[in-house]
Amino acid sequence: MTFPHSRNTKSSRAAFLRSLLGGVALLAATASARADEPIPQTEQSDIATLAPWSPHTILVVDAVYQHGKDGRAYVVDADKGRLLGMVQAAYNPNVVLSPDASHFFVGETTWERGNRGERNDLLAEYESSTLKIVADEKLPSRALVTPKRNNLAISADGSHVYVYQMSPGSAVEVVDTASHKVTQTVDVPGCALVYPWGNSGFSSLCADGTLANVSIGADGKPSMTHSAAFFEPDHDGIFEQSPSVTKDGMAWFISYTGKVYETKLGADAVVSKPWSLQEGAGMKAAPDSSKPFEVTWRPGGWQMSALHKSSHELYVLMHKGPFWSHKEAGSEVWVYDTETHKRVRRMSLPTPSPMVGVTQDDHPLMFTTDEDTGDFYILDAKTGKQVHKMKALGGSLIFTVAPGEG
Repeated sequence: MTFPHSRNTKSSRAAFLRSLLGGVALLAATASARADEPIPQTEQSDIATLAPWSPHTILVVDAVYQHGKDGRAYVVDADKGRLLGMVQAAYNPNVVLSPDASHFFVGETTWERGNRGERNDLLAEYESSTLKIVADEKLPSRALVTPKRNNLAISADGSHVYVYQMSPGSAVEVVDTASHKVTQTVDVPGCALVYPWGNSGFSSLCADGTLANVSIGADGKPSMTHSAAFFEPDHDGIFEQSPSVTKDGMAWFISYTGKVYETKLGADAVVSKPWSLQEGAGMKAAPDSSKPFEVTWRPGGWQMSALHKSSHELYVLMHKGPFWSHKEAGSEVWVYDTETHKRVRRMSLPTPSPMVGVTQDDHPLMFTTDEDTGDFYILDAKTGKQVHKMKALGGSLIFTVAPGEG
């Protein structure tokens, strides 16, 4: 090493050595300090597990069709009013929960290039405890329409999922949940949607006022019967999202005027004589389309009714309006005893709602929503008192509760 010439070479060398030793000491101190710092660890992947689903754990689906964006399926703890988890779904999805709440299925549609290209109709299966996807099967088709509960349904034992489609005509795809394969496509000409009964059958509502009833035989082959016509679609249509119970095949089809057709679904479906919501509340029955401008209390909304099976209570959203106001949000919920056909409770809502749902336990909770703000209300089903409010959860919500009824 060569040092620069200086008048005092010895002094210069001494200064250089002091500087060098100081640098070495600084490096040693820095290394010592770094040795005390935690060493970054390699990122580890893990899967959180949700607590076992309770009667107050619910699936809330936001189709987000108003915004033209993808949908979402939320898992909500209604007791605490908090979000437990979420899976993303495509635009206008349908969701159904398995009877034991261990899995749920999402019907969705995507395109290869976002809004164009090859279309993929899919049925995804998720594990409820981890929200992990366990199957993702391609379907022949599915009806890509405003989501309704009965676009997608499941048998009482969870062995079959039914997918309603309209390509090129009305039909129902039967999916085996063990093999994840479509076993057959059943044509239901002139009929729509799926109301399953038992383990091997379903019904569809038809444009001529009848029910198409499809039985899947032991050999896997379908057979179909039709009920007698029980409503007049042109004068008093039926709400498609009327409640039904898959296990025993009971349904309560509600008309625009407020007639309730209690129905035993099956190969030989039996429709009972209708009773009136208004008469059950001590009022005059509402007129049909022959008197379209008469204003009275009527049912209305989107998911406009729910059933609490063990107490035989039917929850219906009601509003004041003329005949064609059947899409109007309800300002009140009227609760009926389905055995006596009498109104037993009347509850005002915090804000008009197009949706109502109810849990199936002995201390039920009720759910409503504000479609303008997306706020989600959790209420005491016996009193209507607000328990929780979850802000801006979604603008197009559909509720599914364990064990899949109501």
